[in-house]
Amino acid sequence: MAGMTKGQRPQSGQGASGGKRQPPPFRFKGLKLLGIVLLLYLLAFVLSPAKAAHSVQAFVHVLGTLVPILLVVWVLTALINRFLSPEDLARHLGEDSGLRGWVIALAAGVISHGPMYAWYPMIQDLREQGARDGLIIAFFYARAVKVALLPMMVVYFGLTFTVSLTILTLLAAWAQGVVADRLERRV
Repeated sequence: MAGMTKGQRPQSGQGASGGKRQPPPFRFKGLKLLGIVLLLYLLAFVLSPAKAAHSVQAFVHVLGTLVPILLVVWVLTALINRFLSPEDLARHLGEDSGLRGWVIALAAGVISHGPMYAWYPMIQDLREQGARDGLIIAFFYARAVKVALLPMMVVYFGLTFTVSLTILTLLAAWAQGVVADRLERRV
């Protein structure tokens, strides 16, 4: 694209010419899958109503667990979109973010909770706004450190082991991000 370096993504809302374009209309992408799942549930109710009812109960339980997490991610995404311009985001997580970008990515990964896939829409949005892939990878890798489990880990494995593992995990997260950034520059 004109005016872009190799491997650089266009900013959200920009077309190939760099001018503003209208965002695409919202389109629910899972209609086929939803239809298949509903047909399978209907078939299950015909073949074994008791097992199907148990399956629906399990689904409702999982949904009840996920909805609060998805709401938090949705609110965070809305707040980021409302208060951070693409320029601000590029400064904090873009090509020139430096040490601040690494600290933000690693800290956000450590304090984030819930299933990883719940974060995908927000991370995709950040990526479209200019966040570096290396920082995104470091965020995902740093999620291996669970703050709530650190005290239990100290009880079972000791303080030295826990601190060592945490530091090595964060260093590995950083290294994965650096490798991804370097690979992206070569492409």
